Amino acid sequence: MIGESFMLRPLLITAALLVAGCSQPEDPQTGKTAPQATPAQKVESPKASGDLPESGVDYHSFANPDQFRVQHLALDLAVDFAQKELSGTATLELEKKAAGATELRLDTRDLDIRLAQALQGDNWQDTSFELKTADPHLGAALVVQVPDGARSVRIEYATAPGASGVQWLTPAQTAGRQHPFLFTQAQAIHARSFVPIQDTPQVRFSYEAVIRTPEPLRAVMSAELNEEKSSAGEYHFAMPQAIPSYLLALAVGDLEFKPMGARTGVWAEPSMLEAAVREFEDTEDMLEATEKVYGKYRWDRYDLLILPPSFPFGGMENPRLSFITPTVIAGDKSLVALIAHELAHSWSGNLVTNASWRDLWLNEGFTTYLTNRIMEFVFGNDRYRMEMAMGYDDLLADIKDREDRDEIMAIDLRGRDPDEVFSNIPYEKGSLFLYEIENKIGREAFDQFLLGYFDHFAFKSITTEDFLEYLDKTLLADHADKLDRARIEEWIFKPGLPAGAPEPRSDAFVPVEEQRAQWLDGKLAADAIDTSGWTFHHWKVFLDGMPEKLSSEQLAALDKALDLTAVKNNEVAASWLKIAVRNQYQPAYQRLEDFLTSIGRNKFLRPLYRALVESGQQQLAQEIFEKAKGGYHPLSVKVNSQIVYDQ
Repeated sequence: MIGESFMLRPLLITAALLVAGCSQPEDPQTGKTAPQATPAQKVESPKASGDLPESGVDYHSFANPDQFRVQHLALDLAVDFAQKELSGTATLELEKKAAGATELRLDTRDLDIRLAQALQGDNWQDTSFELKTADPHLGAALVVQVPDGARSVRIEYATAPGASGVQWLTPAQTAGRQHPFLFTQAQAIHARSFVPIQDTPQVRFSYEAVIRTPEPLRAVMSAELNEEKSSAGEYHFAMPQAIPSYLLALAVGDLEFKPMGARTGVWAEPSMLEAAVREFEDTEDMLEATEKVYGKYRWDRYDLLILPPSFPFGGMENPRLSFITPTVIAGDKSLVALIAHELAHSWSGNLVTNASWRDLWLNEGFTTYLTNRIMEFVFGNDRYRMEMAMGYDDLLADIKDREDRDEIMAIDLRGRDPDEVFSNIPYEKGSLFLYEIENKIGREAFDQFLLGYFDHFAFKSITTEDFLEYLDKTLLADHADKLDRARIEEWIFKPGLPAGAPEPRSDAFVPVEEQRAQWLDGKLAADAIDTSGWTFHHWKVFLDGMPEKLSSEQLAALDKALDLTAVKNNEVAASWLKIAVRNQYQPAYQRLEDFLTSIGRNKFLRPLYRALVESGQQQLAQEIFEKAKGGYHPLSVKVNSQIVYDQ
């Protein structure tokens, strides 16, 4: 989630006000009106404050799964590009959890609710419903009356053109420039903008869908396509495994498929298909290597969908069909750690899921740890060490710029937009925490723990406290001489890093850093820098380690010698352009504008817009943003408008 769960090296997504109601919103737990939430006070630690979020409570959902719990979802939706609307029905099969329950509470955001019905016996009958006043972050609760004995409800509805979880692209915004494109992004709480649902990761459900599209466009989903039932313009899907709502995913466009292995393949626009297959051809090897260590892959297939460049994240781990940004098609497989990350979610996140966004580190920390291990399985120890070292540097940079309350793995998000949780803290700090445990008990023992952990909690949503309870019964019992519960709690509940935390390093970067130092000291000419054998990792370390200020002569010499303004790798380009912006190096500014107007990935957009504003170039930032925002995802517009307009 998602997150970027989404990002190769995720960055913080700041909170923003969405569409607010005209009166006080409901509290999602009590159903009563409550005053507007105010930003949480800065605290050293939630544990130290004495005011902890309640474990197992999702403060970002109006749903009442303790009364009724959704077991299965059936969608029947028509795709209307002209109106930018999904319309149709959502049928929810329910399990009644409380004997006297009469109201089903669902999450919505800007949905047009047209009708609600309840299934009694074999007959659908109209039932009353009420759409509550909207909360700025959470949307509006939909309360549906469930007659005694009813086992399903059906809701007729339509989405808003500006739905936060849906992006509608014109033909000009696609690779082929012939047909429009649609994709959804549900993490963290954006599923409610295109389906009325219990939009909390606590609730898992199977689903089926009928998607009606204009020809010749085809639909794909995070589910199995029923080819026998499907035909041009009507596509039938089924997901038998239970998933949380944030893993619902739909895309519609001019798409073709090519297999990469027995269980893996790529969906993409025709012009991008072959390049994607070449770049990601090791995906089957990644899947097989991961199975050998962490257990059977339980989602049948693992395919990739290559989205247009406006996708705001690196990837999204939708089961069976990960959504992937085209910005990682580098031509040399240097950025395929992102594929390993989304694949790893098939175990950590999709199979074992965080119960609330406070517990995101259980998804992303485990997944980042697994990502590095998968890269080692397929590409060797040197690549593993480089990935680890770069992740550690990203973590240190994030800790430097972040408030104490946001450095805590089990973060307190009450009163805030859950998109705020996505930073290097749950990802890299979570991974480093697991790496420390591995170092203390040994890799073989830790791999056996993970194998048992994934099996024990398979298809369940768990809290931080569930994890700690399981740890008490397993690793802390078996390795009492090596592990300490107090230190584990320090990792999870305190800001920063514990004293003596591991510091992953890679010897591969030493020559790079030495050459950079020699160039900065004037002892090495730019055209004498030896870049032979450099991958993206070396380039990024070289550039990201530059001082804030460089002279125009230094920049010109570096650019001429290394052709940095014209570099094709998007990660390297982003690092170079940030240097250019900080130092107002004008020869790179046309590339800067082209970059910002052609890519919608927030990992790149946010630092560059921020660099423009912080270097006194806010007007230029606003001019470029106004040109570009029509092609950005709603989330990218939200995040970056706050930066360029100081909102």
